[in-house]
Amino acid sequence: MTAEPKKILIVGATSAIAKETARLYANLGCQLYLVGRNDESLKTLAADVKVRGASRTSYKSLDLNQFDKHPEVIEQAIAYLKGLDIALICHGSLPNQQESEKNFELARQEISTNGLSVISILTELSKYFITQNNGTIAVITSVAGDRGRQSNYVYGSAKAMVSTYLQGLRGRLLPFNIDVVDIRPGFVDSPMTAQFKKGPLWSSPKQIAEIIVKSVEHKRHTVYAPFYWRFIMFSVRLVPEFLFKRIKF
Repeated sequence: MTAEPKKILIVGATSAIAKETARLYANLGCQLYLVGRNDESLKTLAADVKVRGASRTSYKSLDLNQFDKHPEVIEQAIAYLKGLDIALICHGSLPNQQESEKNFELARQEISTNGLSVISILTELSKYFITQNNGTIAVITSVAGDRGRQSNYVYGSAKAMVSTYLQGLRGRLLPFNIDVVDIRPGFVDSPMTAQFKKGPLWSSPKQIAEIIVKSVEHKRHTVYAPFYWRFIMFSVRLVPEFLFKRIKF
């Protein structure tokens, strides 16, 4: 008997990594509900994944800092898909660290986008998956959350908050057969990082998407993407604070 196509919600669906992940799931014939900020980009992506093999697809545009809209959009996704197997949260922004240091309102906005909005969505998803008694939640965080570096600690602190939240959530949801996957990419060559010089440690969005799909399938906990970032960040965490605070990177 043929298995029913997976029902997947992708939040932040128009990010470079999310697009590639949606395409991979479309190739598997999955049902997709896409949420993002840009309606036209969502429409284009929905058409793209349909051609690639998605069995059903729909989308909803939403500014994800509108926390009060989160319950409604998740309900709409569940209603359209007639259930939910996997929820992938991909949205985020890369702030200007120097400007955020001088402007609390800017820092607050970035922490809201990269941290609090994710936790809001996780809260709503958890309630649904608990009633269903199974499911998978996957969230793209970042290696930047492993330690507060001078060059991006506003962004890193938001990602660290989400990773800590996911760790606790993973334990709370364990009795309900719900898997929680924390995907921590390193450097990714995407529109969000267009201003940075690229090097050998940089990955493509497609490479990260392939890791996401495999990690969700195998129900990983914390995934460094690619794998070598686990060793890089282990070394970074070992640097004593009296030295680390002097390193400008």
